[in-house]
Amino acid sequence: MPLRLLHLAGSALGILTYRASSAYRLHLDANLRQAGYADRATRTAAIREAGKAIAELPAVWLRPPDAVARLVVETRGWEHIDAAHAASRPIIFLTPHLGCFEITAQIYAHRAPADKPITVLYRRPRKAALTPLIESGRGRPNMKLASADFAGVRALIRALRRGEAAGLLPDQTPRLGEGVWAPFFAKPAYTMTLVRRLVRAGDAVMLLAFAERLPRGRGYRLSVRPFEAPLSSDMTAAVTQINSALETLIRECPAQYLWSYDRYRVPAGREDNDAAVPRTNSE
Repeated sequence: MPLRLLHLAGSALGILTYRASSAYRLHLDANLRQAGYADRATRTAAIREAGKAIAELPAVWLRPPDAVARLVVETRGWEHIDAAHAASRPIIFLTPHLGCFEITAQIYAHRAPADKPITVLYRRPRKAALTPLIESGRGRPNMKLASADFAGVRALIRALRRGEAAGLLPDQTPRLGEGVWAPFFAKPAYTMTLVRRLVRAGDAVMLLAFAERLPRGRGYRLSVRPFEAPLSSDMTAAVTQINSALETLIRECPAQYLWSYDRYRVPAGREDNDAAVPRTNSE
């Protein structure tokens, strides 16, 4: 199916899901309000965009790499990738749940030199039957997968030390002991510390990347941005810097963020998040 039809179907799917699932509706509405988007227009657009994120997966996972690459009709900021390669420095791509976040690593893998592959951290699905589909869809030439566990983290570190690239979703809630509480849209969110650890391990260049959906199924606009300031030596301050950078990206096209994701979830093993978020400076 053409991407336009997939997105039309996804828009309807988003509306049906919102109406049918009270838990889904609760998370989406509460997260939008927390970020300051209580208006009806943004909420309606976010509902539709969330459905599109599901409906576009067959196009991103099942088409050949050349066909997936053609879906990206505009690219901004690729020169930052070229500069990192020219300096022989590894790259850490931070891609939030914004736009078509499944396509960004694939585009890098398709365009990057063969000696600069990307290793992507992913979490195995709860339903084991979905694992082959997800791994085949995400595992492409010049792209490796690393499970979200100790072995996967070691694979990312080895890749960075070889001067390659690593990709991860920095707004994914980590397991207990793998994060710290930091503000995300002015509310404490348990946030991974892995990014700070990876930067220290590989002296990597941090780049923010996201693929914005264009209207009427015209494709995607891929944007690559440098992380403006060095990360603080203080872990909580560094994580706060990352969350702030993600907020800036999200505010550019708020309807395309996955607001239904339970970003403020308390990790298993902890009863609450009543501890106040420490005040830090972004030194």
